Amino acid sequence: MSTPEATARPSRLSRRRLFGLIGGTGAVGAVGAVAGVVGARATTGDASGDGSRGQVVEFFGDHQAGIATPAQDRLHFAAFDLSPVAQREALIELLTEWTNASLKMTAGLDVGTGAVTGDPSAPPDDTGEALGLAAAKLTITIGFGTSLFTDAHGNDRFGIADRRPEQLADLPAFAGDALKAEISGGDLCVQACADDPQVAVHAIRNLARIARGTASVRYSQLGFGRTSSTTVNQETPRNMMGFKDGTANLKADDNDSMNQHVWVQDGDGPDWMTGGSYLVSRRIRMLIEPWDSTPLTEQERVIGRTKGAGAPIGKTKEFDTVDLDAKGSDGAPLIDLKSHVRLAHPTTNNGATLLRRGYSFTDGTDDLGRLDAGLFFLAYQRDPRTQFVTIQNSLAGNGNDVLNEYIQHVGSGLFACPPGVRAGEYVGQALFT
Repeated sequence: MSTPEATARPSRLSRRRLFGLIGGTGAVGAVGAVAGVVGARATTGDASGDGSRGQVVEFFGDHQAGIATPAQDRLHFAAFDLSPVAQREALIELLTEWTNASLKMTAGLDVGTGAVTGDPSAPPDDTGEALGLAAAKLTITIGFGTSLFTDAHGNDRFGIADRRPEQLADLPAFAGDALKAEISGGDLCVQACADDPQVAVHAIRNLARIARGTASVRYSQLGFGRTSSTTVNQETPRNMMGFKDGTANLKADDNDSMNQHVWVQDGDGPDWMTGGSYLVSRRIRMLIEPWDSTPLTEQERVIGRTKGAGAPIGKTKEFDTVDLDAKGSDGAPLIDLKSHVRLAHPTTNNGATLLRRGYSFTDGTDDLGRLDAGLFFLAYQRDPRTQFVTIQNSLAGNGNDVLNEYIQHVGSGLFACPPGVRAGEYVGQALFT
């Protein structure tokens, strides 16, 4: 992030003034001026040799950053509930302020007047813990939950109920789910990813501070060790079970697949979602202690891949083709009929596949001394009804994926992530116009 010295140099626009410049309707020209300020400061950072070169991910674009962006190392995810008294105008103002703040933080800049250069008699606009840190490839992705359109009582609080996409249908109850309401749902979500955990935390902390009085954090989750590769240049990481995770993930480099499976296309639903994507989040706790007591051969049978190379059972290399018809000398399938790989495979699910961006988590131990750890599953798709729901129906329940003996779904969320932002707009603006 910017140094205190750098923070003092740019214009001392108040947060409200910046709101008017960037977010205001018809303020494109003024936005260009502000964007120029952002670009100049980022360039200054590069030239100074402070290590920020290549650390900035473009905020504006056809799609929100943080979906197709190569997965960063760290995550801070938060779901927000809007205040019961919040009105449509307050929601729009919040989204505008979040857009302004996100534009600056992803450029490696402080929010508003900064952490140390504003009015000393008032709380700073920026919380300050990222002073001196690079942008760390920070991306901020914002989504709208089902409850934003119609609340639990069926009320259309913000006048947008008739614009809810059919794809944003409530997820069904899956066999074996042990969902906790306090870590599920949310009117809004923010996914902040960065290569520096403090930068990701700084982003959510500032957005939560900005939201005070309009929205509050319902739950949040820190993540580390991305559990999937989203480009062909990334190594496949390992999850908390020690297995490579995401070998067969969709790759952002494959535009045809992204358009087919991830990005909402013209005619899919309401125009305001064209170019967007639907996010499913699941907090999946891994029952680490039983897993650690399981023999290696059984672990590999459960997953359907070898633990070392990550190869499909019966093959030797990670990216060898999964052969679900292969049989051993005894005539039995080499890849178990209830293995995770078989039941999650596209050929088992009418071709359904997802773009996964999950992260491992460890939140200490529970009251029985067991490690509270697992996977914070995040997956983007064009239509959850035919993608995530289809796959999860194959996996869920004790009679299906044998991995369910070692995992438990305890949190869940579904969000519509609108398309990318252009200068002069706020995130999701087309939904309200």
